[in-house]
Amino acid sequence: MSINLFMARPTDNNIAYLQIFLLGWFEKNGRKFPWRNPSATNYEKIISEVLLQRTKAETVAKFFPDFIKEYPSWYKLGDASEQELQDILKPIGLYKQRGARLFNLAQELKKRNGIFPKERNQVEEIPMMGQYLTNAYELFILKRPSPLLDVNMARVIERYFGPRKMADIRYDPYLQNLSRKLVDNPKTKEINWAVLDYSALICKAKMPLCYDCELNAKCSFCRDQFNS
Repeated sequence: MSINLFMARPTDNNIAYLQIFLLGWFEKNGRKFPWRNPSATNYEKIISEVLLQRTKAETVAKFFPDFIKEYPSWYKLGDASEQELQDILKPIGLYKQRGARLFNLAQELKKRNGIFPKERNQVEEIPMMGQYLTNAYELFILKRPSPLLDVNMARVIERYFGPRKMADIRYDPYLQNLSRKLVDNPKTKEINWAVLDYSALICKAKMPLCYDCELNAKCSFCRDQFNS
């Protein structure tokens, strides 16, 4: 029998089951970070997502408070040169890429008095936003269900429901559609964080804790690990 026959199918019931599981798990095991605090500003939430891309959250958490203290708003950030931002970002890596992105974002938001447009299509036109940051804007600022879809969220979804067909996450309709269905919930923010935390603590890229995973009965990837 093909092992993939045991894989959860992306039905409404299976998606709802995963939502309930993730929210329950997150309530007990979710990580605490400054940008997740109720007091965190929209500015802090967007800045954190720029810093978190391709970098461990724990690394960013150590760096974040001092960065926000130095640049507490789009106005302050907009006063910094691109070179200054690159220099201060060196401790967390990818400093040239991140410095350029933050510089361009800050210049644009400074022109807009620190206010994002009200429509997603207008935000997508802002330099350096891209799909991921636009999703973060939609989630945190517009307060609409939107997935923080990166390689980590993709890993959890694909291991549980099955792999995508296209190499680039941004253009794969299966993964895009499924991730939006997964976070379509009144607690959309918490589900996003739950998936990211589960990917970091349990469903790791390397050496996943399949034996400790409560989803392993429906996960073909887990069954592959058990049978290897």
